Amino acid sequence: MARKSVDPSNASFKDRMKEFMLKFDENGDGKIEMSELAQILPTEENFLLCFRQFVGSSAEFMTAWRKYDNDRSGYIESNELKGFLSDLLKKANRHYDDKKLNEYTQTILKMFDLNGDGKLGLSEMARLLPVQENFLLKFQNFKLSAEEFEVIFNFYDKDGNGYIDEHELDALLRDLYQKHKMVVDPQSLASSKKSIMALSDGGKLFRTELEIVLCKDPSV
Repeated sequence: MARKSVDPSNASFKDRMKEFMLKFDENGDGKIEMSELAQILPTEENFLLCFRQFVGSSAEFMTAWRKYDNDRSGYIESNELKGFLSDLLKKANRHYDDKKLNEYTQTILKMFDLNGDGKLGLSEMARLLPVQENFLLKFQNFKLSAEEFEVIFNFYDKDGNGYIDEHELDALLRDLYQKHKMVVDPQSLASSKKSIMALSDGGKLFRTELEIVLCKDPSV
């Protein structure tokens, strides 16, 4: 929004930017570090920014998620949140005490369980991931309808056993990227594939698990 309403060449804007940098660029390197930026963000985004420093890879996030989303619904219960966050912090080798963990838990409940139904969705909770690690964002451009998903999954599940393996997932993702004219970056694709396979059961990615990632309206 700021980019739409501000002219960077404006002298007043340049003066404001100089003041901004002098105030928040504490180490004088001409860049605003994450810790520096956290001082000026609204409370919600400040919390997310700080937590992103703790979260490991998206694959670790999804492994922890799978442990608590037992019914593969794309949600975890609010009473499981504390355990989920504890697992994430352990995987990231971050020290925390129970007081801090309770603080994290309550903040996230306030942020994400807006309707008070006691459920926290994967797409919302994935905001805890750093942007470059948030593989779910990469699939927002081609979220599939239930009908589209059914056709695609059946195509790649050649033997009709209800799951696909890692190689079939690779082909599926490549086809989706190409269909939507997105550049297939091998490193990005490998990272996304690893994150999605973290939901699998012994290398078997079942319909409901993939549906959570790719479908607009996953089954509940």
